[in-house]
Amino acid sequence: MIVNPIAGGNDKTEIINASREFAQNEGVELIEFETTGEDDENAIRSLYKEHRPQRILVAGGDGTIKMVAEAVEHNDVIIGVLPAGSANGLSVDLELPNDIQETLKIAFHGNVMEMDMVCINDKKSLHLSDIGVNAELIRNYEGSKIRGKLGYALQAISTLTDLDPPFHVKIEANGKTIETEARMVVMANTQRYGTGVTINPVGKMDDGKFEIVILKSMDVFLIGKIIAGNIPLDSEED
Repeated sequence: MIVNPIAGGNDKTEIINASREFAQNEGVELIEFETTGEDDENAIRSLYKEHRPQRILVAGGDGTIKMVAEAVEHNDVIIGVLPAGSANGLSVDLELPNDIQETLKIAFHGNVMEMDMVCINDKKSLHLSDIGVNAELIRNYEGSKIRGKLGYALQAISTLTDLDPPFHVKIEANGKTIETEARMVVMANTQRYGTGVTINPVGKMDDGKFEIVILKSMDVFLIGKIIAGNIPLDSEED
């Protein structure tokens, strides 16, 4: 079990104790490793080679899960997600329950699916990666006390008042070239952010494909459509 103690800024004691108890009741040996932020990926790789576990549980956020996936990407091992980060976007897309005991059942015994991994500038992505206005929006969202779609909407409106100028993008894919001004570009392997907001409604994490979502404009009306799950596709405003 890989635990990131600082992910999400919350105490991991409950998750750790519940995981230990669950493992003991199941007669499963649980080897624990706490990340430090220094050479964790190599340490995890070494632990895997030493113990050859059937499953690796990850108590952390999307970044921790990505790091573990990179460390063992060429090995036949199952990763069980125990959401413990700030937004936990991947767990939202996986539709994991909020109850820790139900999540542990899935992590220890749940059905297995293969998941695509996207490589962007030699960095791996399992979920969503973006450039543009969303970075500032997420920073504002993380600093607010209101969560979920309402919190995202309030921070989106606030962020709109201080937008950077649009930037020029050129995308070459599937034999086509697109050049346009954009406010935000998303490389999406899944559908939703941790807030529950759907940015890529056609995304499937195991179809061997990823989508590129270009937001050419960013106004209250478009944000309303996105939050309502009605992001426009192949239109002049998407």
